[in-house]
Amino acid sequence: MRKIIAAINMTIDGVCDHTAGIPDEEIHQHYADLLNNAGAVLYGRITYQLMQFWQTLIKNPSGEKSMDDFAVAIDKVPKIVFSHTLKNTGWDSARLSDQSLEEEALELKRQPGKDIFVGSRSLIIQLMKLNLIDEFQLCVHPVVAGSGLPLFENVNDRTVFKLIKTKTFSGGAVTLYYEPAT
Repeated sequence: MRKIIAAINMTIDGVCDHTAGIPDEEIHQHYADLLNNAGAVLYGRITYQLMQFWQTLIKNPSGEKSMDDFAVAIDKVPKIVFSHTLKNTGWDSARLSDQSLEEEALELKRQPGKDIFVGSRSLIIQLMKLNLIDEFQLCVHPVVAGSGLPLFENVNDRTVFKLIKTKTFSGGAVTLYYEPAT
């Protein structure tokens, strides 16, 4: 059975905002490696549309190896998008889900293959409430955003996690790997 892994960047104060972190070569390479070992990534519409930026680097590489490697990795990985407004994805490796998030997640978990990653804050919250996340990979950047969308907004139930490992980046970011405690 495949795992569903929530992998997201956040600030010290818990804000998920792609402009608040400090992405560097090492972090881009980390996420490229992650995507190269993923069976699929689940996105909500907003995050998916932000990720479409990387299509421009497929057509016109930046010359920065880590960014170009990430663009190749995200281009290749299957992406499943949850949206009520999009009519098509505009990306060959992406498809719109025609099921509920819960149905899609359960179906994907039952299939053989590589783990499924969730890269959208809203989907992480929904899957957490459904108890369908097997692991959290929280990359905490050494920044206080001061405002923005917190990762665990509107999560009312107490949930305990077990730290399984950490990864420290030279720029000061730390990825914390957690599993829900049973």
